[in-house]
Amino acid sequence: MTREPASGAEAQLEVPFSGRVEAGTRKAKRGGAKTGRRSEPGNDRPAARKRRRRKGPAKRGQHADVAESMASKQREISVSEFFAKNRHLLGFDNPAKALLTTVKEAVDNALDACEEAGILPEVLVRVEQLAEDRFRMIVEDNGPGIVHAQVPKIFGKLLYGSKFHTLKQSRGQQGIGISAAGMYGLLTTGKPVEIISRAGPRRAANHFHVVINTKKNLPQTLVDAEVEWEKPHGTQVAITLQGTYKKGRHSIDGYLKQVVVANPHATIIYEPPNGDKAGERIVYERTTDQAPREPREIRPHPHGVELGVFLKMLQGTSARTVRSFLQEEFSRVGNKVVQNLLQETESAGLRLTPRTPPRRISAEDAEVLHSALGRIKIMAPSTDCLSPIGEDLLVKALEKRVTADFYTAATRPPAVYRGNPFQIEVGLAYGGGMPGDTLIELYRYANRVPLQYQRGACAMTKATVELPWRNYKISQSRGALPAAPMVLAINIASVWVPFTSESKEAVAHYPEILHEIRLALQECGRRLAVHISRRRREADEEKKHSYIQKYIPHIGIALQEILGLSDRQRERTVDTLTDVLERSRKM
Repeated sequence: MTREPASGAEAQLEVPFSGRVEAGTRKAKRGGAKTGRRSEPGNDRPAARKRRRRKGPAKRGQHADVAESMASKQREISVSEFFAKNRHLLGFDNPAKALLTTVKEAVDNALDACEEAGILPEVLVRVEQLAEDRFRMIVEDNGPGIVHAQVPKIFGKLLYGSKFHTLKQSRGQQGIGISAAGMYGLLTTGKPVEIISRAGPRRAANHFHVVINTKKNLPQTLVDAEVEWEKPHGTQVAITLQGTYKKGRHSIDGYLKQVVVANPHATIIYEPPNGDKAGERIVYERTTDQAPREPREIRPHPHGVELGVFLKMLQGTSARTVRSFLQEEFSRVGNKVVQNLLQETESAGLRLTPRTPPRRISAEDAEVLHSALGRIKIMAPSTDCLSPIGEDLLVKALEKRVTADFYTAATRPPAVYRGNPFQIEVGLAYGGGMPGDTLIELYRYANRVPLQYQRGACAMTKATVELPWRNYKISQSRGALPAAPMVLAINIASVWVPFTSESKEAVAHYPEILHEIRLALQECGRRLAVHISRRRREADEEKKHSYIQKYIPHIGIALQEILGLSDRQRERTVDTLTDVLERSRKM
């Protein structure tokens, strides 16, 4: 039995009373009239809503499957895997820069090792060209050597070193450099890093072939054997890599010339690739036999510790009281500083006693304590952690490496940025045979290490460009380095140099650092202005004397005619005038 669709009032009685449903029913009727079809009970809107509700759980299940699929693809990325894909961050942008960076990292390690052992460095740098774009870099030093167990980790693991957690001046900081160079060589040539190291004359020399596992950031030792080696102690590292050898500003030759200026205690022997002169050897003898003072490690300064680090120190300390925590974990904190700190926290609404256990201090109270530490006056950190070159040695090094007429240097007193002590040194060489119509040559150093790239982004360049060199008798265009026959060397010595990137090519623009560089440049600039003024005055006097010297014989002839002098008297008069002129010149 079939039932015909209800119409009129009967249709309205079958639907629950609702204005919204009635409106929908009327729209359905109008729609049915337009299409010429009668509306069916299964086509009403409530049924459509039921169908949508039935589809809802299926969509949620689909979203869950997508989320689980995405989660299954997520995994931890090792630091070596990251830098293998982003090696430009470490200075391996192009083949020429990669070769220079590899030499730089190996030389830095060699100099650091020798200085820590109190040994005057003697470093051999050899670059062999194996093919058009393939080189083998060998750096050998006379340092203390490396113990057997540490060799694979040092050369085959990123972020592994002994200097990251110590507050004292050193060339390396992050434990990335030499292992990253080995990783680059492995990626471009497939060759391992070759190491020979001997820790003393009574110990055997160990020979290693090491590669880095980028997925796990762990070293893999391919060769581990004892070999005969003539050196009583030291280390030799060899890396085969893809590179380009060139001369000029950004070259190994230019880099090593700058190294010996900032490291006058080191002897560098350089054997370039076989080119114009096969077997050529360049020797840069040391300027002094005095080793630099060994910097001492210091504790962090309260003004340089951020809140997150401060909270971690509070929870990890073994001290039982706030007083002992502050005095044992920080430098320059005495009883008076602790007393002033507690008074400052009390004025901020936090009551602490010297015997309060540090681990019981909440995060909110620790933030108040940290803020009070930044407000009270604390003595600047000790400078025993720094080892600057020194004015005398910097001048001697410039005199030996740069041909000039005038040399000077200035070392600023130690200063502090973010609680980290630092010291600025500036050396200057002017005149000689250097061209005077080109821009000056700027040597930038960070802890005695030459900075070769990103000159425009460095604080040293910024301070040099912004200095009004015209006040010191030097020509300068707006926004550019001065133009003069001059070499300018700037060194920052610090426990933590604020580099702008992991490649360590430029110093960040901290106001304190810029201020100290500017003061050191001004001091050298004033001395240079005095020298230039004196030379110009001497040149003017020389010009005047040459004019007088030229007319003295004519004066003698005129006097002879006027006074009726004999030839002998005339010559005697000319000699007397010449003698007076020479004496006035000496005066």
